Amino acid sequence: MLRGARPGHTLQPTALVHEAFLKMVHQDQRTWRDRAHFLNVCALAMRQILINYARDRGADKRGGGWKRITLSGFSDEIESLEVDADALHTALERLAQLNQRHYQVVVARFLGGLSVEETAHVLGVTDRTVKRDWRAARVWLALQLKKAN
Repeated sequence: MLRGARPGHTLQPTALVHEAFLKMVHQDQRTWRDRAHFLNVCALAMRQILINYARDRGADKRGGGWKRITLSGFSDEIESLEVDADALHTALERLAQLNQRHYQVVVARFLGGLSVEETAHVLGVTDRTVKRDWRAARVWLALQLKKAN
């Protein structure tokens, strides 16, 4: 996700990983079933950090405005779409309300970088279900993000 960030982006991947580590170390419950589950939890932590970072950078006291990010890991027509980080956050929040499993698949695949098999294992569903949910969620998100643009 950071690969498509604007030039001069001040949050580097190493800093993001460090922030996620600090966030996860201070959790009350640190029982992860396996590697895939751990990576999914990491993805959620990083998503929260990126959203907070984007909000802080866009605060009026820092000049306001919004930043565009380029999506990767989606279909070819969506991949080049530049979107506001807040629009992506809003769309993901709406997706979570509409279909929690689709949201979980997006977090695992897009933000966590998990494979279809790892995502299926973490969510306790079949590979086929993950593929179907991933396809549906990408289309829904593309429509929402195009509206926001």
